[in-house]
Amino acid sequence: MKLKELLKNVKVEKIINEKDVDIDGISYNSKTIKNGDIFVCLKGEYSDGHDFAKMAQQNGASALFCEKEIPEIHIPQVIVKSTRHQIADIAAAFYNYPSKKIKLIGVTGTNGKTTVTHLIQRIVEDANHRCALIGTLGYKLSGSDSYHDAKHTTPQAPELQKTLEMICEKNIDYVAMEVSSHALDQNRVGGCDFDGAVFTNLTQDHLDYHITMNNYFEAKALLFRGLKQGGFAVINNDDEYAQKFQSVVANGVKIYTYGIKKEADIMASNIDFSIHGAKFECKILEQKRTVNLQMNGMFSVYNALAALAAGIAMGFEVDICIKALEETKSVDGRFEIVNKKPLVIVDYAHTPDGLENVLKAARELTPKDSSLVCMFGCGGDRDATKRPKMGKIADENADIVVVTSDNPRSEDPQLIISDILAGIKSVNTQRVYVEPDRRTAISMLKNIAKDNDVVVLAGKGHEDYQILKDKTIHFDDREEARKVFN
Repeated sequence: MKLKELLKNVKVEKIINEKDVDIDGISYNSKTIKNGDIFVCLKGEYSDGHDFAKMAQQNGASALFCEKEIPEIHIPQVIVKSTRHQIADIAAAFYNYPSKKIKLIGVTGTNGKTTVTHLIQRIVEDANHRCALIGTLGYKLSGSDSYHDAKHTTPQAPELQKTLEMICEKNIDYVAMEVSSHALDQNRVGGCDFDGAVFTNLTQDHLDYHITMNNYFEAKALLFRGLKQGGFAVINNDDEYAQKFQSVVANGVKIYTYGIKKEADIMASNIDFSIHGAKFECKILEQKRTVNLQMNGMFSVYNALAALAAGIAMGFEVDICIKALEETKSVDGRFEIVNKKPLVIVDYAHTPDGLENVLKAARELTPKDSSLVCMFGCGGDRDATKRPKMGKIADENADIVVVTSDNPRSEDPQLIISDILAGIKSVNTQRVYVEPDRRTAISMLKNIAKDNDVVVLAGKGHEDYQILKDKTIHFDDREEARKVFN
């Protein structure tokens, strides 16, 4: 592709050394750049891509995409206001706007994104269409495909557009995609045409990045503001931000609401939980059905309602949607049962709201004279204000609490644990245990939990690694739990 064609729909401040060179790819890493790539100078947390422009030129870059003129550069320099936001514009153009050729459904919210996208994929495929999935666990070209690795919940724009182009080439009609607040704020999904959007909930998370809940809302709202005419928005009517999300949806976009507490288009009532899953009565617009999920917990009911509403919005038959939900087992690391006696549940819950939801769901499965044991930690270099809140939630909802490390990153694990313990009313050694080493903490559970107890390992879910100060090690809660209890 010629540089001039690539920049056709990009707001450019000016071009230095202007020449209509060939562009063979997009890169933002000067070390891995290939001959003919346009090098995008991104400003990161620890480094600035502008400092590597000369290296990129030496390594074969045919042009620069930057925010300021860089001396001693003889290749074209395309100067724009924000490379971080505008990289999406050139990525979408380079891959010929692939999202225009598919039905793209974005799912956003603090919790539930992964499960909802998986349920939507299952519904679409049961309705005899092909559906790919992009999210936290990577991407899948179909329900039967295995995961392909991804570094972020929503990939950086060039990787995302390349993945969407590959999906188009394989004649896949639909894509269900997790859309994180970071991706929206950084415009990683710029150039994407969304046919539909699903809002799960909005509770405290990522405030180290967004600072305020209003900023967090505004980032999520970008997905709904950008929906195309004739598209649809699915909104959790029980969430306190529901009205605000509805208010940003443009005319010509159909809104579907779901919920349990407030009146909505799709509603669940008479909910019953057992070891086998959740059963409930469901009102779907003017119809009524009974739904038997294999998944458990109130949050699973909400996730199922969100996916069901999306299925209805896409025009699929109610019975096909419900059958797909009923036949789906839990997603990796989402309320995943890894042992029966005691009942050991691994879950990704890493926010106050997520932890509370999981513990309430686990309480429903805890026999009357047995204990609910919760083991969790909090991530380092992330929002510290949620730590005491999660300590308080564990203290109030579990009988026994084991506080350990999550991904401590560069922080001292003991200091993170101290923040968590600040939220616990009384650090009673009979019911509150502290062990910074997560592997040791899991092994301790063998002596803490009795056969009829329920144990929740929260925070890491599907992750098979742990990020320490100076290295990342292999670590999987599920593997460790099976070693201890089998």
